Amino acid sequence: MPDLGPAVETTLRRCLAVRPGEDVLVIVDPAKLTIGEALREGAAKLGADAALLVMDERADHGTEPAAPVAAAMAACDVFIAPTVKSLSHTEARRRANEAGARGATMPGVTDEMLARVMAIDFEQMAARSHAVAQLLGRGSTAQIRCPDGTDLTLNLAGRDGAADDGDLSERGAFGNLPAGEGFISPVDAAGTVVPASLAGFGLARQRPTLTIEDGRLTTATGEAGDSLLTLLEPFGELGRNVAELGVGTNESATLTGDVLEDEKILGSVHIAFGASAGIGGSVSVPIHIDVVVTGASLTVDGRAVLDAGRYVLDA
Repeated sequence: MPDLGPAVETTLRRCLAVRPGEDVLVIVDPAKLTIGEALREGAAKLGADAALLVMDERADHGTEPAAPVAAAMAACDVFIAPTVKSLSHTEARRRANEAGARGATMPGVTDEMLARVMAIDFEQMAARSHAVAQLLGRGSTAQIRCPDGTDLTLNLAGRDGAADDGDLSERGAFGNLPAGEGFISPVDAAGTVVPASLAGFGLARQRPTLTIEDGRLTTATGEAGDSLLTLLEPFGELGRNVAELGVGTNESATLTGDVLEDEKILGSVHIAFGASAGIGGSVSVPIHIDVVVTGASLTVDGRAVLDAGRYVLDA
């Protein structure tokens, strides 16, 4: 078992700035009890009034928690959610932040991942994340191309970029941990995406080709593609909405099949389908599924961000 102590310390002190007397809520499902208890104990040692709440695993990424869980999130000072399925793109998370709670979600986190991917140069990662976010927010058109067949054009006009830099110390702040990306919710998109990793399905044995038209996923090839379409089908056209363009900025992240880590890989790109309202878009559905592309080149209004999977924006 890896030593979680340094990662827990970084999470609570550096990222969330937990203070004595604060109400801290750790939300887990049964599979993540060990990590949850380590975080609860760590918060208690900092003088917080820390509670551990165990809920049933959600059906999908973006599925709302039960009403009592949502109420508890909105009533605390700090929430931390190491769960199997993500609470990031839920109304419960958004309302908790609007009520002033600051928090971190950790969908799919493992002991090994947390220990390794939190051990980074936070200043350098944050600088990359903000540089990407600023460029995306100023941009009008992004283009992603890769020899494996990815060729996607996205309209970014009028949308704000955001940085997932690990600084969650301000009232109402929210982000993923481990951190490391700059992202935006695009207005529109068209083209093809050939991902290496898909949330909920892991590494693709045969990489599917996802076809996007008018900002919607229209077709997907192969077993992984069929599974993705089946997962999104109950949510109709809005479930197939292109919700996010993100760029990984964490040098310790590697391709594992766990999208929480994969989407943070320095030099990777990820596209998400489904909910976008929580990140600057307009679509609210109870699902948000990321797919990760490796080895891609990315430009924003002609300026290179990635070159064949190598981060070059600050080069």
